[in-house]
Amino acid sequence: MADFLPTLTTAAKNLATEMTNYNVEEKDLQGESAITVEHVDNNSSVREMLGQRGIKPENLPPSEDIRKLERRVQKEDKQLAKKSGKLHE
Repeated sequence: MADFLPTLTTAAKNLATEMTNYNVEEKDLQGESAITVEHVDNNSSVREMLGQRGIKPENLPPSEDIRKLERRVQKEDKQLAKKSGKLHE
């Protein structure tokens, strides 16, 4: 599923995670419950901020499948290599 998340959604999730990581150290949070509450709060805050900017993650179009994109780039690289080889002949 993560292979299809829009870049903005991935960045938002990373921000919430980094906020959690920071606050776990800063507030010396210990135990699964305390850290989970912190993480949920951070995700809610990031989602609220997105909403204030008129962005609803569930309405964002999915990104192209990463694996599919990788295959396409490899194919294009091979085609470019063939073309560049013909230019040098």
